[in-house]
Amino acid sequence: MPIKFYRTPLLLVLTLLVAVVMPFSSARASVEVEKLSSPELQARYQVLIEEMRCPKCQNQNLAGSDSMVATDLRREIRRLLEEGFSDQEINEYMVARYGDFVLYRPPLQRNTVALWVAPGIFAALGLLTLIVIVARSRSGRGNRQDDETDQLSVEEQQRLAQLLSSSEQGGSKHND
Repeated sequence: MPIKFYRTPLLLVLTLLVAVVMPFSSARASVEVEKLSSPELQARYQVLIEEMRCPKCQNQNLAGSDSMVATDLRREIRRLLEEGFSDQEINEYMVARYGDFVLYRPPLQRNTVALWVAPGIFAALGLLTLIVIVARSRSGRGNRQDDETDQLSVEEQQRLAQLLSSSEQGGSKHND
């Protein structure tokens, strides 16, 4: 009976704790419901927040990030759209504050050439490697298991026999 007395208050305290904490934890993960004044602005807003990167999260766009920085940037984009800024002006405003990093598709500049050229170079190298491999296998120059070049020559067979016979003679000494 004393065990039930101690368990009941503990369960009651835990239940109350969960009931009190749960509403506060879900408030942090709430979704933005603030709409813009027109459906056109709302559509532009969606495109902009999907094309801009969160400076804190680095691999998430503003639409998918829950960080406070992303929330502030979404609010700022909403304000700029309501004030009549064009998409280009909003992009320039964000780049001026956060640099080219904020854009998922940075402009082609001297410092971003590698971002634009590297995928093409890697694709060309991969294609060239594939062509070389296929050409070798078709011409018969590739290594095959059933090639007759795998057969030992007479000299190699004699050398192998010598090695095996010498290891058998000396093998009894080393196996002890």
